[in-house]
Amino acid sequence: MNNAGAVSSAPALARTTTLPGWARAVLELLLILVFWVVYSLARLLADTNMKPALERADELLHVEGIIGIQWEFALNQLFTDHRIIGLLGSYWYATLHYVVTGAVLIWLWRLGADRYGPARRALAIGTLFALLAYIALPTAPPRFIGGYVDVLSLHAADGWWGADASAPRGLGGLTNELAAFPSMHAGWALWVALALQFYATRKWVRVLGWTYALGTAVVIVGTGNHWVIDALVGWMVIALAWAVAMAVGRIPVPPLLRRRTLGEPDGQASREEPAVVD
Repeated sequence: MNNAGAVSSAPALARTTTLPGWARAVLELLLILVFWVVYSLARLLADTNMKPALERADELLHVEGIIGIQWEFALNQLFTDHRIIGLLGSYWYATLHYVVTGAVLIWLWRLGADRYGPARRALAIGTLFALLAYIALPTAPPRFIGGYVDVLSLHAADGWWGADASAPRGLGGLTNELAAFPSMHAGWALWVALALQFYATRKWVRVLGWTYALGTAVVIVGTGNHWVIDALVGWMVIALAWAVAMAVGRIPVPPLLRRRTLGEPDGQASREEPAVVD
């Protein structure tokens, strides 16, 4: 009789210790904000010496020449010569990176943990990969090299950003302008496209996601903020991160850890399928 009571009370205990939905949402938002602050501050640890950053940019251009993807100058000239394209590209670069990614995160949260968990994990892993590259391999973007125009600086009077990358006016000192390789503008945009491809039910939404990813790649190069290879490697980082996130999600949770977490008795967990990390 006592054992039966223990079995029946375990699920109730698990339910009473679960946070309500609004509390989990607030906690998740706080975690994302903390992650973003740490990420932004960590980027400032990178070396700001321009000479090796310019040399690294030359090396990337050399690789692009071998592959045949040196499209920076033509795109930059397009965004420079046509004011409306340059202005729209500046707002795209300075705004959608945050707005679209945040909107998709909220949408995934509403779909449920089985979708939100792997996608958030992929975004975090890819961003950490990029952070390591920013610290180890500071790289000058095209706008620091003669012949290229800083399109956002050209339209700074028409937007909320200043002359320092896409940072708000007066906060340019808080951004790392050599965090160019790989491009997380391109990486996060591909993350959006993959999330919509995996979880959106309407075809036009999935097409919109891929259009956004390709459009972002064009914008970051056209505005003089990234090399073509920055975008390609940014895509590769997110693709690898998503694969790692899915693999991590399939790791079984040991029965003993599951019992301690959920309050299950010793005999119950062994008769069920292994839990999987969210």
